[in-house]
Amino acid sequence: QVQLVESGGGLVPAGGSLRLSCAASEIFGINNMGWYRQAPGKQRELVAMITSGGTVSYVASVMGRFTISRDNAKNTVSLQMSSLKPEDTAVYYCNADGRNRIGFLSNYWGQGTQVTVSS
Repeated sequence: QVQLVESGGGLVPAGGSLRLSCAASEIFGINNMGWYRQAPGKQRELVAMITSGGTVSYVASVMGRFTISRDNAKNTVSLQMSSLKPEDTAVYYCNADGRNRIGFLSNYWGQGTQVTVSS
């Protein structure tokens, strides 16, 4: 079954750290992998992205605090979040583009994991 499964969300005080992980199943030839987030009443935004070659990009608000990494052999992507702020509170979604078993190219989403930062 094609899926992205996230883990690692939770409740953390401001200034704390969390690590999100995402594992891709039945997705092949993955190019970009990324993390998006959506806070209540706001649009979903791209937080960080990493290409298959390791090029990374971040939204300005998380630069210097978040680090994205991936393991191409295991088809996993992680987001290390430090110095968390209450405004980082959101549902975080894993995203990847790749092919299914019959070669169909598509963009895939995980189910989301809640990150709550208390002030």
